[in-house]
Amino acid sequence: MTKADIVNEVARRTGVDKATVVRTIEAFMDSVTGSLEKKENVYLRGFGSFIIKERAQKTARNISRNTSIVIPAHSIAAFKPSKGLAKAIKSN
Repeated sequence: MTKADIVNEVARRTGVDKATVVRTIEAFMDSVTGSLEKKENVYLRGFGSFIIKERAQKTARNISRNTSIVIPAHSIAAFKPSKGLAKAIKSN
C-alpha cells in the first residue's frame, strides 16, 4: 500500500476531501520524523511503536577487496507492532 492508497482509503472512509487527508497524513509523518530525530520514541496505543535502536560498532568484510572495514555505532528507526496488530497479522 502506498501513501496515495492510504489517502484514498481514508478519504473514502471518512468523507473528508483528499487534500485535507494528504495534509493530515504528511503532518503525522513530520511529527513522527521530528520525534525520532530527537531520539524520542512514538507510541500509538493499539497499533505499535516507532522506536530508536542503537547499533554497536562492528567489523565487517568487503568481499570484493578482501579487506576489513569498521562500521561505526549508529541509531536506526524501527517499528514494533502492538500485541493486537501482531496477533491479527499472524492469524491471516
